Order: sequence, then structure tokens, then C-alpha cells
Amino acid sequence: MNASDRTPADLLRSALAADPARPLVTYYDDATGERVELSVATFANWVAKTANLIQDGLSAEPGERVALLLPAHWQTAVWLLACASTGVVADLGGDPAGADHVVAGPDRLEEGLACTGGRLALSLAPLGRRFPAPPAGYDDYAVEVPSQGDRFAPYVPVDADAPALAVPESAAGRTEPTEPTEPTEPAELTGAELVERARSDARRRGLEPGSRLLSGLAWDSWEGVSAGLYAPLAAGGSVVLCRHLDRLTPEALAARIESERVTHRADAS
Repeated sequence: MNASDRTPADLLRSALAADPARPLVTYYDDATGERVELSVATFANWVAKTANLIQDGLSAEPGERVALLLPAHWQTAVWLLACASTGVVADLGGDPAGADHVVAGPDRLEEGLACTGGRLALSLAPLGRRFPAPPAGYDDYAVEVPSQGDRFAPYVPVDADAPALAVPESAAGRTEPTEPTEPTEPAELTGAELVERARSDARRRGLEPGSRLLSGLAWDSWEGVSAGLYAPLAAGGSVVLCRHLDRLTPEALAARIESERVTHRADAS
């Protein structure tokens, strides 16, 4: 990665310049059997479209807060990088009542109605499918995003020293929770702080360009979202992001590790 990168969006741009065809996020949901693999180029295209939706569809301005009521998922990763591209604060699992906008998954739609701003719903269904009908009070992300532009340019340059991410500090090391967890005080990081922390985590985990990190950690902590996205991105590696990993037998997990050429692991086993 480029030593001058100071925001998550910078990290993605460097990855795109280095090797757009390599895998960046490989996602498994072991409750549904879903597998999705996104190259750097495909992921960046989703990010650009989503950033345009944030900037033009939601009319969100830098410094506004978007509550992401979403689990560890490839579309959540897209939203985190799209928020970083526009200068809005991604509040992962944040209070929708205190947010300017909310993006909610299918199991948190009622909670998200507390937000008085723009609301987008994600079905999180395989292949990014839309809802049969938009949930009441929401626009369907899968309906809105395809028409957005494939290139993105912010109206205002993103300030690397402005807040970029709010995420709970506690609960490190948990796998995907089976029940709602108690809210915790979030840590708020600027883009520059996030990048430095991700680089530090990458060094601690021994990640290098080409590393493949398998993560089954929930994204209810910095530890989880760093392992599941930011540290591999900062290292020039990739992530095998697994939801409901505890449903795999040891034999099935070993087969996945071999087939996906995993070099490092971040799970509770």
C-alpha cells in the first residue's frame, strides 16, 4: 500500500491501482450457503455507486452521521468504504435516533425507523436481491443503487483528520452473536487514525501483500471490523469473511481454509 494513504478511500484507490483483478472480499454465509467473491475492481465499483447514492440520493454532507444497522457482510464493507469516500461518519451499529441517516438490514428495520432522516433498507439476500416490496418507511438499496454512476468524485475533498468511523470498542474476539448485545460506548476514529490503526493491526497479524485472512468475528467491535476489512486492505491482502462460521464442522472449515488459500485466521477457535 502507498505510505501516503491517509483515508480508507485512499487505501482502496491504491489497491485498485496495484491489481484491480485480485480478490479483495470473499464472503460466506454458512446459514444460507451463500458465497460471493469480489475483486478489487468489482468492490470499488460497488463503493462508487454507493458513494454517489450517499452524496446525491441521500444528499448527505461531510460530517453527517450514517447509522449502519448491519452485520459482518460484504455489503456492509461497501458501505464503510462509501461513507469514507464521501466524508460522512459511518456509525457501525449506532443509535439511529441520533443519526442523520440510517441503513438497516432486514432484522433491524423497526429500530431504524427512529431516524428522522434518509432511510435505506438492505435485504442482505444472496446476489444483493431487492425486497419483494420496499419496507415501510424505507427505500430499497438494491433498487436505488444500480442506476448510480460508476465513478465517484466528492463535491468537497475528504478531510483525513475529520471523524470517519464510530465503532464499539468492547466485545473483541466474539464470533457472530446469536442475540442482540447491549450497546457500548463507541470509539470515534478519524480517517487518518483508522488507517494507522489498520496498518498496526496488519503488522501485528503478520499480514503482507497477498495474505488471505479468514475472519469469523462479528463486526460489533474494532477488532472484528479491522480483521474483516481494514487490516487486510491496509496490508494489500484480502479477506475471507465468514458469517455463522460456527455452523461449519472442523472438516468443512479445514476444506475452506485449503480451497481459499487462507494464510491467516481471526476467529474464536
